[in-house]
Amino acid sequence: MARFYKHPTALVESKQVGAGTRIWAFAHVLGGAIIGRHCNIGDHCYIESDVRIGDAVTIKNGVAVWDGVTIERGAFLGPNVALTNDLRPRSGAPWTLARTRIEEGATIGANATVLCGHTVGAFAFVGAGAVVTADVPPHALVYGNPARVHGYVCRCGEPLRRRGRTEACPRCRRRSVTTGRRVRPAAQARA
Repeated sequence: MARFYKHPTALVESKQVGAGTRIWAFAHVLGGAIIGRHCNIGDHCYIESDVRIGDAVTIKNGVAVWDGVTIERGAFLGPNVALTNDLRPRSGAPWTLARTRIEEGATIGANATVLCGHTVGAFAFVGAGAVVTADVPPHALVYGNPARVHGYVCRCGEPLRRRGRTEACPRCRRRSVTTGRRVRPAAQARA
């Protein structure tokens, strides 16, 4: 079994937790959940059994990750992010699982809600308190209720400056090309 840190008050029933992961106070991880290496699972988090979490993911305090959610490598979920997995919940009624994907490097701000059945694209940035009701394109900066695209961000999280269709990050200087709702590194754009 991989070596990971489990706070004495955490309940970890899964046998698939990666090395270097830290699971903090009063968190509960059900059996069957898969958690990658070097993750940080905050206080009072709840992770159901049909959940896949990649390496180097941060899930801050008070987040419930329900069955059908996949969180890819390097994603960040802020405090009290709300995820769902049923589009038409009714007590005691049959229901259909709707899967949600948080792609590599995406950030979801504190108290944001992501309705089930949607994808938050790679390196996208969802602002605090946003309500995501549709797919979020990669690198998109979204906020509001409902969340709308207000710009694009670099892999490092910095808002991109527009220079025609080419974007230059003011922090890390990576250059990207924006075509419609797609952002890709400038080097790939030439290929």
